[in-house]
Amino acid sequence: MPRILCIDYGKKRTGIAVTDPLKIIATSLTTVETHNLFPFLKNYFQQEAVELVLVGEPKNLDDSDTHATPLVQQFIGKFKKDFPGMKIETVDERYTSKLASQAMVEMGMKKKDRRKKENIDQIAAAIMLQEYLRSLDE
Repeated sequence: MPRILCIDYGKKRTGIAVTDPLKIIATSLTTVETHNLFPFLKNYFQQEAVELVLVGEPKNLDDSDTHATPLVQQFIGKFKKDFPGMKIETVDERYTSKLASQAMVEMGMKKKDRRKKENIDQIAAAIMLQEYLRSLDE
């Protein structure tokens, strides 16, 4: 069964999470340097069946765009060109980095590991994906 992949896109790093084949659990997959993202995705799509890609959409509390919103929109445009058959949707990414930091503390992750931005990025992607899965059940 195809998976759902979630991307926490960033200027330098991009966090990636994926569901299990039954689409029950979201799991952090990896963090990729953003300049290597498209080769990574091409390889991943050849290895795994993916039915949907979610991308975190950065918004301010008042729903206005942030400084990062145009970067994400550019990524989505290039993604649609490079992977025309792949379904892509945006999801709200507000508070996910803060929630990821809290989750790392609750998991008992060492302070040194919590400081690594790549850990925050992939956990934030997993949180977005889990929230999306939860919204499907409502």
